[in-house]
Amino acid sequence: MRQLLENQSVNAFLWVPFLMAFGAALYFNLSAEPNVNLCIVGAIVAGAVALCRVHFAIRAIAIFIFGFCYACGFTHFINTPQITREIHNAEIVGTVHNIDYTPDKTRVYIKLPANQIGAGDRDTIVRVSLKSNITPPKMGDEIRATIGLFRPDGADAPESFDYARWAYFNGLTANGYMTEFDIITPAHKTSIATLRDYIHRRANSFLADTLVLGYKNAVPDDDTPVWTATGVGHVWSISGFHITLVSAWLVTIFYFIFRAMPCITKRIPARKPAIVCAWFGLLFYVVLSGGDVATIRAFIMASLIFLAFLFGRNAISMRNVCLAFSAIFLTNPHFVMQPGFQLSFAAIFGLVWLWGDVKPKMPRNRILKIIYTAILTSITATLFTAPFVVMHFYELPIYGLIGNLVLLPVFSVAIMPLACVGVVGATFGWMWPLDFANQIYDVCLTIGNYIATLPGATLLLPHIPNIAMVFIILGFMSLIFIRNIRVKINYICAAIFFTIGITLVVVQPRPKFYVTHDHELAGFVGDDGKLEFTKSRASNHYFTFDTWRQMNGEAAGIKNIRRKPIQGVWMLEAENFKLAYIQKFVPLMQNIENLCTDKNVDFIVSYFNVDAPRCNHKILRGGLVIYPNGKIKHVSNARPWHNPHE
Repeated sequence: MRQLLENQSVNAFLWVPFLMAFGAALYFNLSAEPNVNLCIVGAIVAGAVALCRVHFAIRAIAIFIFGFCYACGFTHFINTPQITREIHNAEIVGTVHNIDYTPDKTRVYIKLPANQIGAGDRDTIVRVSLKSNITPPKMGDEIRATIGLFRPDGADAPESFDYARWAYFNGLTANGYMTEFDIITPAHKTSIATLRDYIHRRANSFLADTLVLGYKNAVPDDDTPVWTATGVGHVWSISGFHITLVSAWLVTIFYFIFRAMPCITKRIPARKPAIVCAWFGLLFYVVLSGGDVATIRAFIMASLIFLAFLFGRNAISMRNVCLAFSAIFLTNPHFVMQPGFQLSFAAIFGLVWLWGDVKPKMPRNRILKIIYTAILTSITATLFTAPFVVMHFYELPIYGLIGNLVLLPVFSVAIMPLACVGVVGATFGWMWPLDFANQIYDVCLTIGNYIATLPGATLLLPHIPNIAMVFIILGFMSLIFIRNIRVKINYICAAIFFTIGITLVVVQPRPKFYVTHDHELAGFVGDDGKLEFTKSRASNHYFTFDTWRQMNGEAAGIKNIRRKPIQGVWMLEAENFKLAYIQKFVPLMQNIENLCTDKNVDFIVSYFNVDAPRCNHKILRGGLVIYPNGKIKHVSNARPWHNPHE
């Protein structure tokens, strides 16, 4: 054992970003907020201890504590303004900060003084939707608008997506709508944002929007399920795939340019100035694309690889990936909770491990080597990202390998380069590259539709609890970080952690009852295992239906089944408890006394606030779920991003 531990010193640094991430993840999943002053002191002390020469176990604990305390301090430092109530028909004056284009509407980000919406004294950003038939303002325009705003919703169930938290860490105060606007001062400054907007208007192509300008929601809604089922949905989010292609093109172009300049190549190799120029071109592409977290991660990795080539060092290594991980974490620790961050790093860690450590034997035939490389790369990326895909989306594309092998090369050699050339051409009125790219896209869509309609194309999977995900990640870490002596101890440790994680997923029960934090919507799992709701529609909880369905192992996007009440009361009789839910005032007044005295009723949930001293022990409040054994798990709604001090 001692020899094994001593052998891990070479890879000790590789564990650092994960220890910080585990600490931050613990903070983000707490039900109550820790003392911020203690966390600031803790971050300073833990950081100092981590830099000292102490025992590796003490250093590991210090790094974990640093990640926890850093996330807490960062949360209170950014202090994103929040509104305390819904706002309707408010007149505001602000500047168009950004625009996001979708097939059915335009989302306009407006920067304005927070005091206009009662959210404090700082400047803030709100996102409002504008109908697609209304011409939106331009980036940088100062506008006077009539808007309505809503607070970002918190999680709909324990361990589900918390939109309020996401908005808080992305600087977004509220969502809403804009009914009308007037331009006070047209944009007069040229910036990357105005350039993006200009290119969008000139190109008028969702391919240019998604593959070059970084608009994630521009793909037609009917096409999105096809790309998800075929496993190539990642091409619509600019990340490593796009950065790799653009880097290769830029290096090749500049290499041949400098090769044609003997005055330079006689003194230095042409590849060095080519790499430097390619880096600046790549930086422009990243900024033009909006700089999403996956894009930044890929750019940092590309930069490290460029530096390694310039100085003759190993270009692709676990250390470089961990450096990129740490840099992005320190920029915003909440990135570790976002799907883009998790998926992109899971894939890159898996690929670096495959080609850097495993080094599979390759066939000698060049064509077979290319095919074999593509298959191994796709399989590895799929396996390493699969748990994160299931955790966030509750489904797994079975034919992702086929989709990647068939469709990804077409995107690489045809659609992506045509989109890039088309963006430049569109500014001069040359639309043929984008038109040609659209034709190829239609062919790919036909192929994708065929793959997506194959039997069992998408596998619905259950919710992965956070603790199970921790063990699965530890399994991957053991597999790629632990150095062996004689026995393949990394495979043994990985198998143990994977087994524990999968077992926790299998034994985790599904809730029997769901209710939102305001008790407006409730869901009951019937005898057939399917969810029924108290409403078939709820504008304030539009996504809640699908979230609950997915946690119950059902498909999203299907018709909502409404359970009818009996005399205004919904009853749920489970094996270990009986629950009454009441949504209207008259049935509440008519039944509350009987429900309180009925010994068979264990829980009462009401849309209206009820204060009944004799049965307060039965009355449940806040968002929660109840499991078949009667265990109640509340949804946390008292963290800084939930505006608990309103």
